[in-house]
Amino acid sequence: MTELLIAAYGVATYLLGLATILYAIAFVGDLPVPRTLDAGPTLPVAQAVAGDSLLLAAFALQHTVMARVAFKRALTRVVSPAIERSTYVLAASLALAALMWPWRPLAEPVIWNVRGHAWAAIAIEIVCWAGWLLVLFSSFLIDHFEMFGLRQVAARVFGLKAPAPQFRTPSLYRVVRHPLYVGFLMAFWATPRMTAGHLLFASAMTGYILLGIRFEERDLVALFGRRYRDYQRSVGMLLPGKRS
Repeated sequence: MTELLIAAYGVATYLLGLATILYAIAFVGDLPVPRTLDAGPTLPVAQAVAGDSLLLAAFALQHTVMARVAFKRALTRVVSPAIERSTYVLAASLALAALMWPWRPLAEPVIWNVRGHAWAAIAIEIVCWAGWLLVLFSSFLIDHFEMFGLRQVAARVFGLKAPAPQFRTPSLYRVVRHPLYVGFLMAFWATPRMTAGHLLFASAMTGYILLGIRFEERDLVALFGRRYRDYQRSVGMLLPGKRS
């Protein structure tokens, strides 16, 4: 019964995570869904900026705290290690939903708008979708199912030993250290119409990504030591080329 509950929990959180990410793609891209960065109930500018900023801060705090090794160690004293990652996925999905649904658009001022120039708009949209595809592709390079907790759940259900962390640099990870984050940055910034609200979102997410990389790489150095330090020196963080 325990294994069945763990399996159901892992699959449910995985599906919730995918559904939330799919909605986030529509949210950022201003596609026809109830709430997007530029569509939804509005508030006076000062209230909208303050509220949206708090939502972004709460989202960043959840991701940053729960991704740390010390928090994971404490969490596994409460829940089975097999569902630690699934629990993170659940919390991250809820945090993302809690960011998107109360979001209040800031339509003005418009920083740039190239929707009247068909080829420019198409080119920017291609960059945006290429970013989302890069996120998906990168997740499979580093084990998509482990990232979303399914591999850990499967190991528990089928009585397999969870594999030890391994230092690998497949494919794009030989070009930049964080291609997944590169994909997010492309998706967040490549928009034919950049409103004040979209700019606030993209800027805050960029700051969060840079801060998250700092914490993540500190954990990776602690885990892999000199091997990761050599990797840092030889491969650029977000752009190709060696670190200066």
